[in-house]
Amino acid sequence: MGIFAKRTKTKTRRRTRDLDQIQADLLSPRHLEQYKETKAAEDLPGLGRHYCIECAKWFDTETTLVLHRKGKPHKRRLKQLREGPYTHEEAAAAVGFRIDNGPEKSKSQDIEMS
Repeated sequence: MGIFAKRTKTKTRRRTRDLDQIQADLLSPRHLEQYKETKAAEDLPGLGRHYCIECAKWFDTETTLVLHRKGKPHKRRLKQLREGPYTHEEAAAAVGFRIDNGPEKSKSQDIEMS
């Protein structure tokens, strides 16, 4: 019959690190080393020697890493990193949770309306 929920399994395999995790890697070399220690070097391309920190990708050779750094996907990722990760306030505003009480009324207007 095949693999049940194959589509969701493949999507989770391609998951890369989020921008806030990459920002932490760039700011703290310790954070990056902790991430690299979770991966077995034998399972990584090029035995884990060639890694693009900004894109969180492993490469087979130094030449493929250099070609990647000249490419458009890497430059797009650099632009995203310059903009910075979203804050909780921005995420809440995107969903529609806003604190908007309308225009501020003075107390004298409230008394006159009553």
